[in-house]
Amino acid sequence: MNVSPITLEPMQAKYNQPVSRLLVESFRNKFQPLTKMSDSELARCFEILLHHFPDEPASQRAVAVQNGEVVGTLSLKWKTAEETKQENLFPPWDEFKTFGKWQLLKLTIGLYCLTHQLKVGECYIADVAVHPLHQGKGVGKLLMQWALNEWQDRPQLDQLSLHVSGKNQRAKQLYEQLSFRTETRQQSLTSLLLFKEYEWEYMVRQRRAGESA
Repeated sequence: MNVSPITLEPMQAKYNQPVSRLLVESFRNKFQPLTKMSDSELARCFEILLHHFPDEPASQRAVAVQNGEVVGTLSLKWKTAEETKQENLFPPWDEFKTFGKWQLLKLTIGLYCLTHQLKVGECYIADVAVHPLHQGKGVGKLLMQWALNEWQDRPQLDQLSLHVSGKNQRAKQLYEQLSFRTETRQQSLTSLLLFKEYEWEYMVRQRRAGESA
């Protein structure tokens, strides 16, 4: 039986809804205990955020598509010395008013706690998500290779980094195969209380001598 190829495409408005649903599939265990939102409510919140994604500076998202279905996604964020300081962008609160102020406050706190503060010269991988029915089929590796290529095309960025849960050994093994190494292990009571995750590993791949586009 022929298996349709997986293609990687840049984020477009037409993918906002399916990517939002995929993010819920991947991260509901973190956000639902915190916000008490349903799948549809969380997906709608993520969709609003993704609608404003093109306005976010120094970032890029890839979408893995098979047979017209979104099966994976990954985003990159980076910081260079040449960039001027940008104000934090957030969609107008009016777009979220149907969800309730308390739910929104908890969602905002959760998103803030999961936001990594970039160093100059750092390219950071975030929101790695693969649909449960497509895990173990090479989607994650394809997305990670895209991230590596994008990073290598930016020689002003000397390291590629990410966080992985201390419980997610499968993902950690993939990252180690791609030459990422654990730089620090972070233990957080706040993360434990909010997301039931106590330990995170901060993994980094440094640019090798002569490695460029």
